[in-house]
Amino acid sequence: MSAKNDDQWELIARPRKSRNAAIVAAVFLVVVHVTLAILLRTEQTGVFFRLSDQLAMAGLGCVFAAGVLLLARPRLRVGPRGIAVRNVLNERVVDWDLSQGLSFPDGAAWARIELPDDEYISVMAIQSNDRDYAVDAVRRFRAVEAEYTAS
Repeated sequence: MSAKNDDQWELIARPRKSRNAAIVAAVFLVVVHVTLAILLRTEQTGVFFRLSDQLAMAGLGCVFAAGVLLLARPRLRVGPRGIAVRNVLNERVVDWDLSQGLSFPDGAAWARIELPDDEYISVMAIQSNDRDYAVDAVRRFRAVEAEYTAS
């Protein structure tokens, strides 16, 4: 996404700890699988491994790493267009007239956007394990929300 598109959003929040953990885990998976792929040919295990087996092992590490990196995708963007919530797989934009606020229930892992009829959208971008960053993101969200719902 270009910086021009990011200019229309007043708040952009992403998780910190889980994002860093996902990146570290993805790198670890790739390194382990590539190392195993290299060692498959050099160790005498009684099984004959071919180049295709080695490539498959390294490829599996990349696939697993890509799966783990999906956990680094969550993002919350807030601006005049509304609230854009991207979790692991999809993004949903909620208009200001549909939003009934942001809540962070006791014991919840992440915040949620309240919608009419007791529905909600989980906001994985604001996670309880981020502590002060999560509190700051909720405060900034509520400040922007007050700006757009007051009019």
